[in-house]
Amino acid sequence: MQKFIRNNGLSLALLVLFLISLFGQSIAGMHKYNNDQTEHGNPSVTFEEYLASDDFLEATAENWESEFLQLFTFVLLTRFLYQKGSPESRDPDQPEEKEPDTPPEKLPWPVRRGGLILKLYEHSLSLTFLLLFIVSVGFHALGGAGAYNQEQRDHGQGEVSVWGYLGTATFWYESLQNWQSEFLSIFMMVVFSIWLREKDSPESKAVKAPHDQTGR
Repeated sequence: MQKFIRNNGLSLALLVLFLISLFGQSIAGMHKYNNDQTEHGNPSVTFEEYLASDDFLEATAENWESEFLQLFTFVLLTRFLYQKGSPESRDPDQPEEKEPDTPPEKLPWPVRRGGLILKLYEHSLSLTFLLLFIVSVGFHALGGAGAYNQEQRDHGQGEVSVWGYLGTATFWYESLQNWQSEFLSIFMMVVFSIWLREKDSPESKAVKAPHDQTGR
């Protein structure tokens, strides 16, 4: 167990932080939702009911959507574009790195299989993030339409379908306010890492590395 925790400490720590944050979001979200319910003369909901609500689904999927878009975009763009001096970029002045020589018995099975399976495997990281982004958009639209229609009913206004919600300013405001922050954060990571360092982090160049060194 100790070895397992050591070997997987980074993913385990991030998973724990994610679960703590999600739980905190759900508690705070339930209180905010119930405050809104009280203001409109509607009954409050329990924690379990809130977790099944459109409000919770919309708020959660809206954020996941932007994260998966950021990761998909970053993985894809780093295939073609460069940033001189950044450890997050390949070096534009160096030839492309060759695939390492791996013993046949240690090759991933898609590599051994070849053909279409190998083609998909070659782009499986970006395709997975793209799929997760699309699924998150779907849940955002589904939950957002329900929350939007609840607000419409509270104000005596007409409801919209899920497809109709995709055309509202509300949907695009919710999406774009998150997208812009994700693109800003990854831009700052790429650029700041040219001149700034974090000793012993694989996301940083070595402390003594010159500013124009690109990649790790």
